[in-house]
Amino acid sequence: MKGIFSVLVENKDGVLSQISGLFARRAFNIDSLAVGVTERKDISSMTIVSTGDQRTIDQIEKHLNKKLDVIKVRRLEETKCVLLEMMLMKVSYSQTNRASLIELCSVMGAKIVHVSAKNMVIEFHAAPDEVENFIELARSFGILELQRTGAICMSRDQR
Repeated sequence: MKGIFSVLVENKDGVLSQISGLFARRAFNIDSLAVGVTERKDISSMTIVSTGDQRTIDQIEKHLNKKLDVIKVRRLEETKCVLLEMMLMKVSYSQTNRASLIELCSVMGAKIVHVSAKNMVIEFHAAPDEVENFIELARSFGILELQRTGAICMSRDQR
């Protein structure tokens, strides 16, 4: 089972360490962690994706709510939120497969942000499963380097 947590925390030193320490001490797994400041400079937003059984996911939520620097914890359902991840990938290419790589980027909606004589840096943002799919499709070109942000998530408006 996947647990997606949107956590608002006080933007101050040591908060990220406290949250990650909570996961480490209790042997909870972090599949993805993204942190950034919100529209308010004194508050940061964390998106934490974890996996485990129902009991584990419930325990994570309870432990997050006990932390002093945590302002609010929301558990989000994948079907009721916008879940995106960004990735940068450096891919090698040759004159024979260059057009195929450009076509793949075009079809998938990826953006080529840097080109050199033998490689390209590609930016892609989408749902995590689409990012995985793009990585698999690009593997045959020769992935030299890969950086992923981890998922960020926001609930959709309830109608």
